[in-house]
Amino acid sequence: MRLNGRQFARYSRHLLMDDIGVDGQHRLFNSHVLVVGMGGLGCPVTLYLAAAGIGRLSICDADIVAESNLHRQILYRDADCGRLKVDCARRALKDVNPDLMVDTHAEPVSAEILSGDYQLVLDCSDNLAARSLLNHHCRARRLPLISASATGWEGQLMAFDFERQQSPCFNCSIDPSSPEGRADCDTQGVVGPVLGVIGSQQATMAMAMLLGYGHPHGQLQRYDGKAGQWMNFKLQANPNCDLCAPFRRC
Repeated sequence: MRLNGRQFARYSRHLLMDDIGVDGQHRLFNSHVLVVGMGGLGCPVTLYLAAAGIGRLSICDADIVAESNLHRQILYRDADCGRLKVDCARRALKDVNPDLMVDTHAEPVSAEILSGDYQLVLDCSDNLAARSLLNHHCRARRLPLISASATGWEGQLMAFDFERQQSPCFNCSIDPSSPEGRADCDTQGVVGPVLGVIGSQQATMAMAMLLGYGHPHGQLQRYDGKAGQWMNFKLQANPNCDLCAPFRRC
């Protein structure tokens, strides 16, 4: 796909950058990204990726818009209540960028959906079962995965460049005895702008990986919105992980 005059103007601030330029913008145009979960994280992630010139987004969410979503899920308006999130999101994203292709899946994520030709998967889901499925599938297919979550004043995200490295994985971060992995904003509450911070960082990571700059595999970033602080950790492979333990013994 070649840039036309309108697109040169639209993406001019990317084109000025030596590490993006015309070649990088073409790379974004030719990218296909799956976003699972169109809630408080999926909304800012897809908005920024649509505006950045990603060529194709597949969005997956079975929910309808509820009034309780509106304080944090910034793609939706009051008139959207009662409608499918993916349909409302598609309309809003096309308003941002008419060149964007948007595929919608109004159903829970499944192996069939995950079989698409994606360059990257973004986990914006709100349940451990979906996260585990994404982790297992992306690891098996060597497909990069960026997983994020937020509750209260805090958020976190992890990048897994499974194309280059298979261990550790998301499963290594789960402590079955801890309630933390089961917490979500429906039970714990969440500050809306914290989701914007985490979602924006998730979109930034996605662009860097799509442009070929990668991201440290297994790096965990935690954000404390009340204190205004970021903390970085290196996730270690869990010897009890069902996926990584057999891999490490090979």
